[in-house]
Amino acid sequence: MTTATMKWQHGETWYRIVGDLTNGKTPVMVLHGGPGAGHNYTIAIADLIAQSGRAAILYDQLGCGNSTHLPDAPKEFWTPELFMEELILLTQHLGISDDYSIIGQSWGGMLGMQFASHRPAGLRALIVADSPAGMKIWVSEANKLRAQLPPEVEATLKKHEAAGTTEDPEYVAAVDVFYERHLCRVPMPPDVAESFAQMAADPTVYHTMNGPSEFHVVGSLKNWDIHDQLHKIDVPTLLVSGAYDEATPTMVAEIQYRIPDVVWELFPESSHMPHIEEPARFKRIVNAFLNAKLD
Repeated sequence: MTTATMKWQHGETWYRIVGDLTNGKTPVMVLHGGPGAGHNYTIAIADLIAQSGRAAILYDQLGCGNSTHLPDAPKEFWTPELFMEELILLTQHLGISDDYSIIGQSWGGMLGMQFASHRPAGLRALIVADSPAGMKIWVSEANKLRAQLPPEVEATLKKHEAAGTTEDPEYVAAVDVFYERHLCRVPMPPDVAESFAQMAADPTVYHTMNGPSEFHVVGSLKNWDIHDQLHKIDVPTLLVSGAYDEATPTMVAEIQYRIPDVVWELFPESSHMPHIEEPARFKRIVNAFLNAKLD
């Protein structure tokens, strides 16, 4: 297991190679969510992939985790294009830019789809886990899920969102009720908790691009939408999502029929983290897909 950093014009990007990058098998870049959640909660994804003998690369996107933090960067600095540049530079730095695949979770899947729609040379396969292709449908579906919360919880959410007091502990506690239903339905392992802790310590990227919570999207991604770009993705694609996922079946279906070469696996006992909630099934499906589509 190798840990190092890549220096580029905006700072340093930390990464970890899990497995043997030189064994001839196409490696997998693991794109974490948030934005700004850090790699920690995706360690399980890398470990499950590496058990098949295929290397996986974890990294902290710029602005979070072990990579350079830029709390004073202007809001317009944080764009999907920035992270696409970081991704391609990292594949070049690792010497795999002519042969690699991507698994992106949540925001990482959004980034992965936008990246893949540009048909980068060297990309061999794409796995999108628990992601929308547009934030309007994300918010619309989140509102449907919120409507199923206990009335007092929804009232608390609305009260603090209207007042702009989303850092109030009462709001945070109400958000946790939603998360327990639609983010992770099992007790959070330490790696998942660490991602939340580091994002709470420096929420710059998350608050700038998303907003104060998963369903109150007021950041720069508010109008992000790539549905009309999905037909350009020309690599085999696997969609993964949970039956209770905040990335609802409705929004995943909107992706499925737009990507030419695609399969979709719905995890019946999972919400937003099938790799944590149903790890054995996740390992079997993801590795079977990679082994069928890659060297």
